Amino acid sequence: MTKCLTVNNFPSTAGSSRRGSQHIAPVSVALLVLAGLLPVAGCNRTHSADVVATVNGKAIMRADMDKAYAAQLGDAQQQQQQPTAEQADSLRLNVLRSLIDEEIVEQRAAKMNLTATNEEVDAKLAEMKAPYSEEQFDQKLKASNHTLDDVKHELRRSLTIDKLLNKEINSKITVTDADVTSYYNQHKAEFNLRETQYRLAQIQVTNVPSAQPGNLQNSKAMNDVEAKKKIQALKNRLDSGEDFGSVAMNFSENPETASSGGDIGFVGESQMHSDPAIYAAVTKLKAGQITDILPLLDAQTKKPAGYAIYKLVSREPAGQRELSDPRVQQAIRQQLHDGRSQLLKSAYLEMLHDQAKIENFFAEQIFKNDAH
Repeated sequence: MTKCLTVNNFPSTAGSSRRGSQHIAPVSVALLVLAGLLPVAGCNRTHSADVVATVNGKAIMRADMDKAYAAQLGDAQQQQQQPTAEQADSLRLNVLRSLIDEEIVEQRAAKMNLTATNEEVDAKLAEMKAPYSEEQFDQKLKASNHTLDDVKHELRRSLTIDKLLNKEINSKITVTDADVTSYYNQHKAEFNLRETQYRLAQIQVTNVPSAQPGNLQNSKAMNDVEAKKKIQALKNRLDSGEDFGSVAMNFSENPETASSGGDIGFVGESQMHSDPAIYAAVTKLKAGQITDILPLLDAQTKKPAGYAIYKLVSREPAGQRELSDPRVQQAIRQQLHDGRSQLLKSAYLEMLHDQAKIENFFAEQIFKNDAH
């Protein structure tokens, strides 16, 4: 009886050495297909049109693939930048591969009794909802076309995968002091800052109308008069002791930083010189202090576009960072750990793939329809 072509028994060039004596070179497979001796779609396996793949017999539904595909399109779909048919199928294949990977890992976790519990899911959900009122959270769900059950499902999957990888991989990684010292000695130049670095946070209010201000309160000034009033009110709240990050999350009009409490990361001193007013104000601050209200200039036209308040989170002076600095040690330790973890995760997933029976009906459908 002819064996059906699946992910498991159709070897790829990249994996040609891992099947041992069972391996058939890709060229040989191609010749067999052309000769009609190895039918690609001749098995006539019966499966529902709603099923796009199976992992060890567990179905992955077309609706799940389509939902993940729509999420991947994101802004492009809203802006009517529709992909071509070939681009769409290519993206769906990538999305489906991710769903297959997740299903493989989830099944492994279930065998090891590591599936996330209801209590763990509820705790994570409460953490997600903490910054929002119930009404705000419901609005975010609606805007993202998700239901509460969708969120819980994704949380359970994410927590389950984290539990498995922590047990199977992260718990087994050890970075020794000798590893840290060796890395530092080989990469000493990386820890020599050429210029002073300023870590800043920002609260921004613009005088340009926008439907998407990006803050929790959906607060937006519509003109310069409103912008002046709003930024002054926010400055008063900061002066009275309110937390900068909380004020930024609720009222800042920079969608890229509001959700992170206004944090814009480290900015080099040379970059700071591009705006003399901000440079002069920030360099006078001690860590934790805030500037007065400063004019916000349009990046292209350099014309006034609103107002901003900056907080100096920390200052890193130029010069060599020594290995004795705990921050240097922690940064190296984390980098080495993450690098090893990523390598082991890739190897682990390949091992699970080898052990799983995967049937990708969607890929077969594309091949059957488009191969001429």
